Formats: sequence, structure tokens, C-alpha cells
Amino acid sequence: MYRTHTCGELRLSDVGNEVTLSGWIQRTREMGGMTFVDLRDRYGITQLAFSTEVNDELNQKARKLGREFVVQIKGTVIERSSKNKNIPTGEVEINVSALNILNAAKTPPFTIEEDTDGGDEQRMKYRYLDLRRNTILDKLRLRNKVALETRKYLDSENFMDVETPYLIKSTPEGARDFVVPSRMNEGEFYALPQSPQTFKQLLMVSGIDRYYQIVKCFRDEDLRADRQPEFTQIDCEMSFVEQEDILNTFEGMVKHLFKTCRSVEFEGDFPRITYADAMEKYGSDKPDIRFGMEFKNLNTATKDKGFKIFDDAELVLGIVAEDCAIYTRKQLDALIKWVKRPQVGAKGLVYCKYNADGTFKSSVDKFYSQEDLQAWADATGAKPGDLILVMSGDTDDVRSQMNDLRLHMGDELGLRNPNEFKPLWVIDFPLLEWDEDSNRYHAMHHPFTSPKAEDIALLEIDPGKVRANAYDLAMNGVELGGGSIRIHDKSLQATMFKHLGFTDEEAKKQFGFLMDAFEFGAPPHGGIAFGLDRLVATMGGSDSIRDYIAFPKNNSGRDVMIDAPATIDEAQLKELALKIVEEQ
Repeated sequence: MYRTHTCGELRLSDVGNEVTLSGWIQRTREMGGMTFVDLRDRYGITQLAFSTEVNDELNQKARKLGREFVVQIKGTVIERSSKNKNIPTGEVEINVSALNILNAAKTPPFTIEEDTDGGDEQRMKYRYLDLRRNTILDKLRLRNKVALETRKYLDSENFMDVETPYLIKSTPEGARDFVVPSRMNEGEFYALPQSPQTFKQLLMVSGIDRYYQIVKCFRDEDLRADRQPEFTQIDCEMSFVEQEDILNTFEGMVKHLFKTCRSVEFEGDFPRITYADAMEKYGSDKPDIRFGMEFKNLNTATKDKGFKIFDDAELVLGIVAEDCAIYTRKQLDALIKWVKRPQVGAKGLVYCKYNADGTFKSSVDKFYSQEDLQAWADATGAKPGDLILVMSGDTDDVRSQMNDLRLHMGDELGLRNPNEFKPLWVIDFPLLEWDEDSNRYHAMHHPFTSPKAEDIALLEIDPGKVRANAYDLAMNGVELGGGSIRIHDKSLQATMFKHLGFTDEEAKKQFGFLMDAFEFGAPPHGGIAFGLDRLVATMGGSDSIRDYIAFPKNNSGRDVMIDAPATIDEAQLKELALKIVEEQ
């Protein structure tokens, strides 16, 4: 056999045993007549000892080993004279009696250690080498544990794991689809699912009242740290439930996952906030509540003082950075420069220092007296020693910009501890949102989301005021999951399609199968989907999901390791009845 033990297994209790190990060479160290080699596998590192005095030929062979050589050794476990308390196997080493080189290796393009010298693109190109590092392995271990515990929890709650198709029909809502040409149906295309939404609703019609799936989903959209073109969802649906049933069930799941996978226990129920309140207080539907800095409306305190920027603004907002009146002019100028970046898009930033002696110093002293600035402090709850930061503009714009500034200040002041977890349910989303470009309403979630029963009448009067039976779970500024109670009535679904701008013919063409199914007895149902990649990244204290995926794409949607996407040859194009047309 290639090994009797792994490289992370041996302890003092194994001293005297004959063992066989196999793995990769981490490093070698020559010390006089001795050579020490660190042998690594997925489970850990074991030190090997070679001695000129015992076997000079074997020692010389060990000195020729290169990094990442694959070897097999045999030897006796002995107690180390110089122990390494930093690794579990650090009290023992192997006195090697036989060394077999299974495969030599080229020098790797970067060091395969915790702190590598490889850049992102290089690590992605040689991802199979990057995956040997414990830094990455630990992230995949966490992902594996979360998936396993998810299955355990949902199985205990009587959910059934059901697979749904990957080759489906393209639908017009949501992000862009990835499409797949059909050779057997010339000129027609499948789409890869953005989610199993319609299928899980059909499973509810089928009588499978508790469904789940850990499933791949696909969206052709611009990428960022928490997005990939293919991602994994914990997808769930339940029949004969109301919103409260779903929130309780999946709050239980999240508590179970954090307890079993991170040894973190949450006390009491997760707090809840309406979408309207979240936008008013934080400018985000996924607020980070690990710290304060809630938005305060300063319209009354700032207007009609001759400062045109505030006087003309739809909304003036302030936040308080505690104990930051000591900020220097250089630091304040850096903040102003930061908010003017294209990614934020603000035209400027006004500051007001509430000095420790009770006086105020602002960037708009020309327009505002000490009494006026005291009104700012009263409105924001600032105290001596604090810094008030103020932005203004159209409501949606200034809320978004102030949200960016709030998170930036949270980072700058060390208030966003990655090992602190603050969950929050966001409820009562708008059902519809108006799109100026297409001059029609779009579903904020998807077309199958049910309106609040008490708001249904508003669909014909004021569609923009209708609230959805929808909910998101946010944590640390990340949307971990979201869902809704679904429409299960054919006539209400038809009304929803009408307000989304579908003709009867378009609705039937796209979703006729679902509408037909509703005529055969659809139960009340609802569900939720969690982004597994985002969930494990948040649990691991990371902003990026990339390292929690074995083979991720880069920011251009490319797999630089296998060089995909790639062109296909003319024969394949002809077989699929496709032709590449160059843009003029």
C-alpha cells in the first residue's frame, strides 16, 4: 500500500511504530550530516529525518528532492528532540529507512505555503497547485461542512432532495441567460437556469411539500467579489406555509450551521426590519448592523441658510463617526476624494467637527452659525469629540452614496469585525420597481412573488406602492438568502404578468406550463434560496467568494486554467447551424 497513515495523523503514542507515508515535499533543510524534509498531504505535515551516519546514500538522495516531488517513505516514528508546537505532528518525526520517488516535479511558479508569493491570476492559472495550500483547503473544508450540515438539518425537517433540469427554456426576467444551441432542434436554444424557480413551484403542485436542492445556477452578468457566472444555491420550497413558517424554519437552519460549523451561537430571534426602514436608516437592503452610524435626516436643520447645495437637495443626510473630531485636514480631504470616486459618484462631502470643548468647526462655517451646527448635533445625536459627515442630493442617490461612506468608515475605524456575525431579516419589499429605460414595471424579485394580501387592490390603483410577501436574510452587509411567498392563483398570476407588461400571448408562451399547472390544484407555497458561496465566505470572514470555490472564474468570466470560454471549430458550428458574424 502507498501509505499506512496520513501526514497529519502521527502522535507520541505512535513512537516505535513502522509506518509508510506518501505526499508532496514541502521543503528540505540540511543541517550538517542531517537532512530534514517536511512531507505534506491534505491532512497535515510530518517531518522526515535522514542521517549520513545511519545511511549516507539515502541522505544524499533526500538532498536532491525538489519542492512538490511526490514521494513514498518508510520508517520508524521517533520523538523529536526539537519539538514544533505549531503543528499537531510536531512532537514526532520519521527516521526514514526507504525513500521512493513516485513523481518528480517542476519548480512551482509560486510558493505553496500559507503566505504565497503568487498573484491572483497566477494562482488561478495554476489552481490545482493553489488548492494544495492549507489556506485554500480550510475554506473548502468549511464549504464541505456547511453543505453536509445543511443536508442533515433539512433532512431532519422532512425536506426531500430533488434534482431539476439544467437545460431549460429562456425567460425574459432577471439577469441575462447563458444559452445552449440544440443540435437536434435546429435554430432553437436551451438556457441554463438562473434558478430552479418554476420547477420547484411545479414540485409543490406535485405534492412534494418540502423540497430542497444544493444546485448550480447560472447568470450572464458583470462580475464582482461576491459574484460568479456559475454559483451554488441552497434552494428550498414549502407548501401550506406562510411567511412566518419559512422565516422560523430557515432561521433555525442558519443557527444550526453557525453552531456546528463555526461554534457560534445566536441568542434569541434574528431582528427584523422593513425594506423602507432599511433604506431610510442605512441606504441598503442588506445593512451591516455590526456598528451604528444610522442615517439622520438633516433637511430641517440645514435648509434655508443660503447654502444652495443643501437648499436645492431633495434629501440631506448625516452620519456620526464617534470620537473622530480629531481627524486632520489631510484625513478629511482623503474622505472627500474617496466619495468623489466614480464607484461612489458623490459631488462632495461636508464635515462638522464637534470639538471636545463644545465648539464646532465645519467646512461650511460661512453659512452656518455655532447655533445652527448645534442643531446638526441635536438631529444626529452627536456628542463632543464626534465627527458629523453630511451628504445631499436626490433621495436614491444620496442614500446609496451615504451607504458607501458608512461602510468605508466602518472599515477605516475597525468596526466591521469579520469574526462577529449580525443577522437581520429584511421584509416587506416593494413588489414592483419602475424602469425608466423600458418605461414599465419590473418585478423586484421575480414574477411569481405574491403581493401582500392587503395590498392587492393597489395593483390597479398604484402598483408602485404594493408590498411583496418577500424577505431577505442579510448578515454583515451581505445578502445571504432571499425568497417569497409565491402566487398560486392563476388569475392573480395573470394580473401580475399584465403589470409587468406581458401580453396574454407572451405570458402563455413563456410561462403557459406553470399557468396550466395552477389549474390542477396548486397549494399555497413559498420558499427561499441561500447563496452557498456567499454563506461560507461570510462564515469564513471574507468579502470574496472566489477562494471558497474549487475552480472559480476571474473578473472577466474566464477560467484562465483551462482557457475557457474558447472558440469552436467550423465543423461544430455547422452541426449546430450557427455562424459567427463579425461586428461592423
